[in-house]
Amino acid sequence: MTEMIEIYGKTGATGVIVALFIYMIMNLIGSQKDQTEDIDSMRQHAAKMDTKIDNMQSILLKMLDRWNKSDDSSLRHRETIVAELHDLSDVMMEVKGAVSRINGRN
Repeated sequence: MTEMIEIYGKTGATGVIVALFIYMIMNLIGSQKDQTEDIDSMRQHAAKMDTKIDNMQSILLKMLDRWNKSDDSSLRHRETIVAELHDLSDVMMEVKGAVSRINGRN
């Protein structure tokens, strides 16, 4: 406070206003520097998160592809089993028909 009185005594009101203006500019420069550092930190953090999200997305897509391939192979397996059951059913019907013909002749 005593500095302000000395400045006022030497330079008058204009000197005090200039001193306050310079003080305000210095504070703004410091504040801007802090904000710039914070923004740079946020950018770096966002870039890391973006990389992690891309990696997770890639892993998820690979996992879904694997599930789809697994589902396709199990579906083919089931279709093969059903086809074999139909073939066995046809053979059983032939055997049943043959047995009934044999029993009918006796």
